[in-house]
Amino acid sequence: MAGEPWAGDAVSRARRLPGLRVGLHLVLVEGRPVLPPERVPDLVDGQGFFRQNMVRAGVDFFFRPAVRSQLAAEIEAQFQAFAATGLALDHVNAHKHFHLHPTIARLMLEIGRRHGARAMRVPLEPVSILSQIEGGTPRGTGIVGPWARRLRRRLGKGGMTTPDQVFGLAWSGGMTAPRLAGILAHLPEGLTEIYLHPATAGGFRWAAPGYRYAEELAALTDRAVIAAAGEVQRGGFMDFAPG
Repeated sequence: MAGEPWAGDAVSRARRLPGLRVGLHLVLVEGRPVLPPERVPDLVDGQGFFRQNMVRAGVDFFFRPAVRSQLAAEIEAQFQAFAATGLALDHVNAHKHFHLHPTIARLMLEIGRRHGARAMRVPLEPVSILSQIEGGTPRGTGIVGPWARRLRRRLGKGGMTTPDQVFGLAWSGGMTAPRLAGILAHLPEGLTEIYLHPATAGGFRWAAPGYRYAEELAALTDRAVIAAAGEVQRGGFMDFAPG
């Protein structure tokens, strides 16, 4: 999240972990732009933050050329901000999966390739795996599914690597230790992305109501989870991605 005030601290921490593969979490909602607000007036509200109505913003991205121009400039600026850190760009995705929008996806693909992006999230979650862990029928991707499959086809044609499955949608903000250990124990074949939202506490700006941030942080340090992750690592490759 290159435009946020804590980005510098995150970069410093990443530099101390040379084995960590770092990506760009592109932000076009619930955040502030990298460019000055006067450069992207149609993307922001009166306080200089990105507009919160994603439907209205999405319509403007698609139908209004002037807004698309500002959108492209902001996406370019966020990639440039990442490049300025000197960190290697491993992957890219967008906050709240906004890259499901075809205009954003196209710009991220075009601009991202110029900056060395080679992998992007496609939010498709196998809910059958979640049912094995807790039973019942968890909340699935619903209407997201067709857009996500379309995104996967587009990224595949563009030479971008995508995960075969992603975990973190149905249990977003509630990825507890038992759930995370269960996913690792039932991990399907292929490339898997698991994303969480760990934090020491909620209550910060843009915090999602009901999200159990501290529990997700605890899940990542839970002994059972670490043991399950060790079993996965002995069998192949694993990569955790924070949300």
